[in-house]
Amino acid sequence: MSERITDRTYVCIDLKSFYASVECVARGLDPMTTNLVVADPSRTEKTICLAVSPAMKALGVPGRCRVFEIPKTIEYIMAPPRMADYIEISADIYEIYLKYIAKEDIHVYSIDEVFMDVTDYLGMYGMTARELSIMIMQDIYEQTGILSACGIGTNLYLAKIALDITAKHTEDRIGILDEQTYRETLWSHRPLTDFWRIGPGISKKLAENGMRTMGEIAQMEEDVLYRLFGIDAELLIDHAWGRETTLMSDIKNYKPKSNSIGSGQVLGYDCDFEGGKLILKEMIDLLCLELVDKGLVTDSVTLHIGYNNRYRSKAAHGTTTLTLTTSSARKITEAALALYERIMDRHTPIHRFTVTLNRVMDETYQQYDLFTDPAELEREHKMQKAMLAIKDKFGKNAILKGMNLEKGATTMERNEQIGGHRAGTDKMTYIRKEDAVMRDKQEEG
Repeated sequence: MSERITDRTYVCIDLKSFYASVECVARGLDPMTTNLVVADPSRTEKTICLAVSPAMKALGVPGRCRVFEIPKTIEYIMAPPRMADYIEISADIYEIYLKYIAKEDIHVYSIDEVFMDVTDYLGMYGMTARELSIMIMQDIYEQTGILSACGIGTNLYLAKIALDITAKHTEDRIGILDEQTYRETLWSHRPLTDFWRIGPGISKKLAENGMRTMGEIAQMEEDVLYRLFGIDAELLIDHAWGRETTLMSDIKNYKPKSNSIGSGQVLGYDCDFEGGKLILKEMIDLLCLELVDKGLVTDSVTLHIGYNNRYRSKAAHGTTTLTLTTSSARKITEAALALYERIMDRHTPIHRFTVTLNRVMDETYQQYDLFTDPAELEREHKMQKAMLAIKDKFGKNAILKGMNLEKGATTMERNEQIGGHRAGTDKMTYIRKEDAVMRDKQEEG
């Protein structure tokens, strides 16, 4: 186990209920007192809420619940997702961070959360970490109206835990931890799932072996933990003691051994075998355009296809290797369809698709096989480039293929989404719970 000792100060800032707060502010409402959920009203009540306002959380509504799970006694506003706006506001807030901290010392963890190494800035500003954090949080609020919370720690892990656990119990929404205070205040904290990287499965296995707190993990014989979790036990042991050896510089310098790009979608209906072929071809086509846009090629495709849960069938999974490295939609689609026909259960309805192009690399590494005409591939490549230029200028749906207009095609709808949710290019709308319920009843009728 590493004993890499550092003397650093890290700050982790999280935007409180970011999507919901953006929607409240856009409506001139206070997120702390307004009942609002971000969810797509065009979907059923089984859809998952992307976020709920702090006021809803105060009423006991979890952040990622399904719409039907919200108590019927609560009146609330349903805001359709506007992902493009959320990304733009997140970028604006990142610009605020850059007013205080250089980008080399900032790690964007998610759209609403960042880590910052503030060690070398405290002396320059003549401030404590708390004072600097308050100044940044106040700037965010004044510029956007969005409240934030903050964790301060002597390593990245402690900053995250200070945010996730300690800050929730402070008036200024700032938690501060070092290794000693972590052990004194959180070794007996329950449940274990409140701690970063401990999910229900790990928590259950720990409990079955007599460990229900971080203190009990720290006191357990290490051989037991390695037997239970293998190499992952090393991280668990370090975190139990409040240690973390990764530095901001390690994150910035990390380079993965291999890269991939992928796409996934969950269908709102039962899709049969033939319909699945259409969706697969559309997904491959979009991924190949992404390859061309980024100047990349691939030599391997992986499919993971899940069936409707009521059939209790194991998901189909497989990988195929191409005979060349390419960005050709035609070549990659041929290989993917052959794999699809080989691994699929033709009689079970499909519920979700995930397609991954593996080992992507710079297009200078493109290679041909004996059965491929390079001139033909070059013509397709030029056509893909032309399509990208048109889409970039006039919108993703400005140019489509015939298959995108067939029944069951999803590309046109997905082109209006970001991350599987509405991009939000349409006008902001107010939808109250009663309106959504009435609409659902009318549809059922």
